[in-house]
Amino acid sequence: MTPYLFLGPFLILFTVFVLAPILVLAWSSTRQWILGFDSGGFVGWANYASLLSGEGVLSEEFWRGMRVTAIFTVLSVPLLVTIPFALALLLNLRFRGRTVFRALYFAPYVLGVAVVGVLWHFLLDAQVGPVNHLLGALGLPDSIAWTTSLPAAWVSLVGVTVWWTVGFNAVIYLAALQEVPAELYEAARVDGAGAWRRLWTVTIPHMHRVLQFVVVITIIASANMYGQSALITNEQPGGATRTAIGYIAQTGMQSYDIGMASAMSMALALCLILASLLVNQLFRFVGKV
Repeated sequence: MTPYLFLGPFLILFTVFVLAPILVLAWSSTRQWILGFDSGGFVGWANYASLLSGEGVLSEEFWRGMRVTAIFTVLSVPLLVTIPFALALLLNLRFRGRTVFRALYFAPYVLGVAVVGVLWHFLLDAQVGPVNHLLGALGLPDSIAWTTSLPAAWVSLVGVTVWWTVGFNAVIYLAALQEVPAELYEAARVDGAGAWRRLWTVTIPHMHRVLQFVVVITIIASANMYGQSALITNEQPGGATRTAIGYIAQTGMQSYDIGMASAMSMALALCLILASLLVNQLFRFVGKV
């Protein structure tokens, strides 16, 4: 019974806060449920059919949000995979004060999304924001609408997200780098391999699984972006930066359409599952080459 006693607290919390909500979500997605009114009962796949039809305001707005989510994911994931990796390579070198630099790069990640959103909404304000004033002092354009125009809004959202979360992936990479056997680097040097060659023949192969993990969790995190859009750009201009999560929140928490919001959530979850499976298959294929 000892192993089960140790696993018990985790399994209880997992069941209450993860498994049970998923089951409730799946159940509510098959019902016509307007909060505060008669639920309307079981409707089966009707909510999903309405979403997939592409007809009606709900369906059009949801897929517009999915398109926005896809744009943000495609723009942010490559940066959040490569920049932390390069940063980890630098922080893994021996130099004075590297512990301080590690703490500085990770520090923004401990801030909540509300703090980050409000802070950068002010910094990027077109009228009173310090960013435009600094650009003007440097002789650059100083009237950029960072939060209310495209593509400036995308630059703001992606840039802030990279600044905020780059330290998390960097720490994961750094831990993996420290697990690579030092004797392999020595053997590569003896064989005449330079730094670039050692990176591709020693470092990356030993970090294959870690890279796969980072790519998957970064895709999931980027696809679930909501706070930055809601607080920095206020989903402007004209809802052009409203993500799928933002529209799900509006449908469920403002329109009280729990059934449709649940179906939207399940559709987004299914897309993320498929994306994760695709990434895993790609890494398996690359690993065999």
